[in-house]
Amino acid sequence: MPETIGVVGSGTMGNGIAQVAARAGYEVVMRDVTAEFLERGMKAIDRNLQRDVDKERLTTKEKQSVLGRIKTTTELEALSEAAFVIEAVTEDLQVKTEVFRKLDAITPPETILASNTSSISITKLGAVTARPDKVVGMHFMNPVPVMKLVEVIRGLATSDETYQRIRELSEKLGKTALDCHDSPGFISNRVLMPMINEAIFTLYEGVATRESIDGIMKLGMNHPMGPLTLADFIGLDVCLAILNVLSDGFGDPKYRACPLLKQYVDAGWLGKKTGRGFYEY
Repeated sequence: MPETIGVVGSGTMGNGIAQVAARAGYEVVMRDVTAEFLERGMKAIDRNLQRDVDKERLTTKEKQSVLGRIKTTTELEALSEAAFVIEAVTEDLQVKTEVFRKLDAITPPETILASNTSSISITKLGAVTARPDKVVGMHFMNPVPVMKLVEVIRGLATSDETYQRIRELSEKLGKTALDCHDSPGFISNRVLMPMINEAIFTLYEGVATRESIDGIMKLGMNHPMGPLTLADFIGLDVCLAILNVLSDGFGDPKYRACPLLKQYVDAGWLGKKTGRGFYEY
């Protein structure tokens, strides 16, 4: 009997994690607050798998089997039998700590609780549970089915055993696990966000056009996507939230968010998901 993986959140990251886990043969229980969100998440998984069927990477029968391994629920209690629970809710410390408190209460003490956070302290999340040794960061990259990396973040109390089991799980999901210790923004966003922020500053100061900034980084640095396009893809609200975590965590002015970024977020221009960010979609 394959182990069950619980996924909290059915948005872009949550449904991607659920898809990858089901495709690797795990039974998955995906939970969200409304049936409408879950339906949207399942439609996204169906579309992604259909793309693989169209490209002959998957048969229709295999696609149905993968979908059949994913159960959806609005009840957090439905995750009580999971061996691993991966949280992929909104990037907000209060929301996440509430989820971890509840998961700690309903799952057996041996269940590993992982967070897909892109910047929030794993140590803080572990501290609200009675099992900080079994709390770990499992930061998938977007889009989850395509991107190979899982950044594994060890909180102050994360045990070696938990770390090893998450490394093994990542490999079973077809990912490469690379580790780092708990620190604001970890490695991925600590390096990426100041670059994106600096690109926004160059636009703000009129140094170059958006096309020129992105083109220089693509052609000159061999980046597959320019930093302004990437910011739109990530979501400008998410970029701002991560920069705020870096700024608060280090107290260093080099992490201060560009005023233009704040202005765009205030305007509701959050990037691709709202149809407008640094570019129009």
